[in-house]
Amino acid sequence: MAGQRVGYVRVSTLDQNTVRQLDGIPLDKTYLEKASGKDQKDRPELEDLIGFVRDGDTVLIHSMDRLARNLDDLKQIIGRLTKKGVRVEFVKEALTFTGDDNAAATFLLHVMGAFAEFERSLIGERQREGIALAKQRKVYTGRTPALDAVKAAELRRRASMGESKTALAREFGVSRATVYAYLRDELAQVLATLPPDDRALPSVEKYDALLPSRASDRQAAEQE
Repeated sequence: MAGQRVGYVRVSTLDQNTVRQLDGIPLDKTYLEKASGKDQKDRPELEDLIGFVRDGDTVLIHSMDRLARNLDDLKQIIGRLTKKGVRVEFVKEALTFTGDDNAAATFLLHVMGAFAEFERSLIGERQREGIALAKQRKVYTGRTPALDAVKAAELRRRASMGESKTALAREFGVSRATVYAYLRDELAQVLATLPPDDRALPSVEKYDALLPSRASDRQAAEQE
């Protein structure tokens, strides 16, 4: 007995047009996903489809970009389906994946991955070159600081008094990494006051050991 032919159609939340996606292709069942390409982990219709299909079924999709938002995502979904004995057909690319019996399609998928990695490398290189040129022209400003000078100073003051870094990150609306980045700036100033032989200290772990004395200095200064 032949398996079922199941279609998967995804439209963005902005463009609800499904025209030309699997148009005219006979299907036993169709799953319609209304989600943006960024919603990689929130695709209930896709999950329902994967739970529904069985060995011998065929899943048809208009094109690869309708199924996945990146190559790793694409390979993972194809793998989940083919392990169940399900064929995966992409109409636009005229590609069929059935697991380990279609070496040509699998090879093409790996080639696509190599080109995707190559493209990411080129984009990164162009970004670095652009930043370098902007710095030469003195027009590069870098990222906008997460905190303004007043809030940054307050964060450092409260961290120096021993407040939890996690609690501070939550209150100031930043990540723990950002909190430590701001603390690292003050740590550099602390280290600059030390003799040269004492400056080779771990970057952040010494912060809590160094700053209590600075906090005491501040308190003493405020009492004077």
